[in-house]
Amino acid sequence: MSNADDQPVVPLPRHPDTDEWASRVRPEDPPGEPGDWPARGSVPVSLLVPALNEERNLAGCLRRAAWASELVVIDSDASIDGTVPIAQAFGASVFRFRYDRERGWPKKKNWALEHIPWKNQWVLILDADEYMTPELAREIEDVVLGRWKPTGKPSAKGCGDGYWINRRFNFMGRWIRGCGYYPSWNVRLFKHQHGRYERLGNLGDTGTGDNEVHEHLVLDTGKPGYLKHDFLHYAYPDLTVWTEKHNRYSTWEAHTELAESQERVKSSLSGSPIERRRWLKRMTRRIPFRPTARFLYAYIIQRGFLDGYPGFIMCRLLGWYEFMSVAKREDMKRRAREGENYPDRIAPPRGPDATSRGHVGEASVSRRRHPVNPTDR
Repeated sequence: MSNADDQPVVPLPRHPDTDEWASRVRPEDPPGEPGDWPARGSVPVSLLVPALNEERNLAGCLRRAAWASELVVIDSDASIDGTVPIAQAFGASVFRFRYDRERGWPKKKNWALEHIPWKNQWVLILDADEYMTPELAREIEDVVLGRWKPTGKPSAKGCGDGYWINRRFNFMGRWIRGCGYYPSWNVRLFKHQHGRYERLGNLGDTGTGDNEVHEHLVLDTGKPGYLKHDFLHYAYPDLTVWTEKHNRYSTWEAHTELAESQERVKSSLSGSPIERRRWLKRMTRRIPFRPTARFLYAYIIQRGFLDGYPGFIMCRLLGWYEFMSVAKREDMKRRAREGENYPDRIAPPRGPDATSRGHVGEASVSRRRHPVNPTDR
């Protein structure tokens, strides 16, 4: 276990609570969803799961990916819950990642792609709150065994070294079909030697965590193909989680609007799904009434109204997100003009009785103790 480039990277030793957690999460049980799942450990693909205090979600994710021949969990140095013993109960190798906050780079997934001694050529990346389906598992099996063929839209072959996979979001107990959240394409299956995540901005730590969220994976051999089936995303168990995450994401948005971009996925109206999204974002950054425009675009143009009350709430929250991004950007510009130091002003209180003035960090959001997700069966 090391993050130094000149030191070997080895998994964590077995946690003393692994057997206790194994009796609770029962890794030998099949997934709750019926279907034609591949046999356990039968598909030559390596699963990569970045994690930070994912006790609630991790068992469900790994249970539905047990058909992968290698399971790897990259745990943040700040995890304090059952993430490590749960992962080891499922037979996963757990590696510890220590984030350099001053530099802000590399982040967790790029570090893993560079340093983990992968057993397979193909890597599949899932967050702990993302679940496979049996149809997608079989499609991935066909890809890595060299027998997959496109069957019409949306599936397409591409360069053959990586694939976009679509995901479905569950929000307020409903699968969202509009609001700009579906389709939601991401390159998640690829040959690990050919894919790395881009870097956005050069401001160091922006307070948004150690995992690539807005950064996208780029292949060095050509354009990715498209798989047919979706995976499932249970990102927001309640509205508090949504607002806490997007408060941090809006900080990142403000930073990237002001920073020197190093993005490798360019903006293009006629390009990939991510290129089109970035083109639209760039074109709308300076329009007046941007928060209201975002709400109307998501609710009407992107058909959020078809998702009922959850769709209305989602679109209103997206407008709030735009407002926070714009307000934080302007506040950063003001602070840059005035300078970081204010010698003529009263210093903030310090010491054990002082009130924290920092933002809500990823660790503080995730450190709440949760019961194991009841959907993990």
